Amino acid sequence: MRAIWKGAVTFGLVNVPVKLYSATEDHDVPLHQVHDADGGRIRYRRVCEVDGEEVSYEHIDRAYDDGERTVVLTKDDLAALPAERDREIEVVEFVPSDQIDPIMLDRTYYLEPDSRSTKAYVLLRRTLEETERTAVVKFALRQRTRLAALRVREDVLVLQTLLWADEVREAAFPALDEPAKVSAKELAMSAQLVSSFESDFSPEGFEDEYQVQLKQLIEAKIEKGEAIDTAETFGEREEEGRGAEVVDLMEALRRSVESAKTKKTG
Repeated sequence: MRAIWKGAVTFGLVNVPVKLYSATEDHDVPLHQVHDADGGRIRYRRVCEVDGEEVSYEHIDRAYDDGERTVVLTKDDLAALPAERDREIEVVEFVPSDQIDPIMLDRTYYLEPDSRSTKAYVLLRRTLEETERTAVVKFALRQRTRLAALRVREDVLVLQTLLWADEVREAAFPALDEPAKVSAKELAMSAQLVSSFESDFSPEGFEDEYQVQLKQLIEAKIEKGEAIDTAETFGEREEEGRGAEVVDLMEALRRSVESAKTKKTG
């Protein structure tokens, strides 16, 4: 892994030098756009509206237009912002971990000690573990001020950026304003269905089926050309019992429980 940022976590007068690494990566098959008529690659060009010339990325600046005036912001202008120059991950408060709503979590990063002595890093890690708290921090990354949660994962400090409060939409659905009566029998049957699916979560047991099938499709086209039979390629067959609508909720629950039991015993 390559560090994408260097700085220090600060809480009070304690300074913890760290390197920041992306904790996740994209596993999607890379695809590009082509013309459906001849397979020609579709490319996008950055063209100046004034002179019609194509502009390379290093000669592109940013601008703000309020409808009457345009203000050009150069790379030096943006780099000169105090927040952009700041290399601190500032702890602003320690909060109970369950107070951070998962809907606010965004990107995840690992923090590695960037000092010969790891004592300050270990101190912060053990403090978070023993107080069972999550540190809410602020820092600047890629021309944005970030709010983030600092926590511990397998002896490593992990930084998870948070959405700002006004970036989370309110869930307002009129249909939920109407009361719906759920019987005790339906709740009991639903709990029984949950019980039949109970397990310990193991992410390694799941795979991205779309990406697996996409790779399979690409390999089939390489081997057999354009005229392939997708049903043959993927071994598709019509599943029995699918497609019939079950209107009665209790009946749907009963059949679901029976199906889950059959799969377990099978």
